[in-house]
Amino acid sequence: MTEHEPLRLHVPEPTGRPGRHTDFSYLHVSSAGEVRRPPVDTRPVDTNDLAYVLVRVLDDDGRAVGPWVMQTDPKLLRRGLRAMMKTRIFDARMLIAQRQRKMSFYMQCLGEEAIAIAHALALEPGDMCFPTYRQQGLLLARDDVDMVEMICQLLSNERDPMKGRQLPVMYSYKRAGFFSISGNLATQFVQAVGWGMASAIKGDTRIASGWIGDGATAEADFHTALTFAHVYRAPVILNVVNNQWAISTFQAIAGGEATTFAARGVGCGIASLRVDGNDFLAVYAASQWAAGRARSNLGPTLIEWVTYRAGPHSTSDDPSKYRPADDWAHFPLGDPIARLKQHLIALGAWSEQEHEHAQKELEAQVAAAQKEAERYGTLADGHMRSAAEMFKDVYKDMPEHLRRQRRQLGV
Repeated sequence: MTEHEPLRLHVPEPTGRPGRHTDFSYLHVSSAGEVRRPPVDTRPVDTNDLAYVLVRVLDDDGRAVGPWVMQTDPKLLRRGLRAMMKTRIFDARMLIAQRQRKMSFYMQCLGEEAIAIAHALALEPGDMCFPTYRQQGLLLARDDVDMVEMICQLLSNERDPMKGRQLPVMYSYKRAGFFSISGNLATQFVQAVGWGMASAIKGDTRIASGWIGDGATAEADFHTALTFAHVYRAPVILNVVNNQWAISTFQAIAGGEATTFAARGVGCGIASLRVDGNDFLAVYAASQWAAGRARSNLGPTLIEWVTYRAGPHSTSDDPSKYRPADDWAHFPLGDPIARLKQHLIALGAWSEQEHEHAQKELEAQVAAAQKEAERYGTLADGHMRSAAEMFKDVYKDMPEHLRRQRRQLGV
């Protein structure tokens, strides 16, 4: 009888831990401009190679190279750069406000700004995004979303449009195509596919865009959404933001070690791309390509955006406990703001002086919005929505058990 070694399981480990620099060679980074751009009507199976390489446009000198280069108005790029700068400033101020106990919780998108903002600029009015809690750039890229209102939601104060019923950062803006954020992982994909199917059933022209992180691909809803999107060719873009870490869990635990997250889309019969998420031009081009497929009844596209969560998962997290403190400085895809800034300066459409002026101007805008929002209360001063409001707008006729609960609260 043949002797066999005892069976054993493989438990993935990150290539860096506190006190040891991360070896980022596992990312398999393609050179800028070397990845082909297929026609929009390509068959999903013919995108198999694109699920393993990395679509990049900006090279190390800030030049736009390769087949994914689009003729983009510098005004749009300037708008994108300013929106990224505003988002980073907004995040920094809100993080400080949380530390001052003015709000209970906050989540930054530090290092990931290009993904949501470039994607937002590639969509059209009426399209609907189903975001997670790290896509505030979808809102901050717009001119019709008031920062004061956003901050009031964070502060859960008297002007909170969500009436204190949502965790801070879980915004909802139907008019801006921003579906209510859910804290439950991967629900966004199922909802986005369903919304896209409904749009097609109605004969509409609007498309959906769903968002999850790399860790949420391990949820059952992810696979259910891919099945429905493939079978019915739903007009939807399925965005997987691979920022390398799901809270304290490295992306390999969700299955990103021996393959890519984009490969899961191809395996389900969905056109798929793997894209440099810190390259604003690559994000914009890939988003336009995917939107074009959806709008032309060519079906869904899954995009894996490769980026890095530069800050903590949330204000409740300390990433120095599980990864090197200076990891972001060594991440090979760089800083999305610095890269687009370099490109615009090379074009003659931006300058160091303009950048400095924009930084001060945007800091003043965010500070003014925060000051205005705090007039309506913060968690620190106790000016919050009344507890009585949790019982309203739920049932037309309030059930007796809720009446009892309301009386017990004394509201």
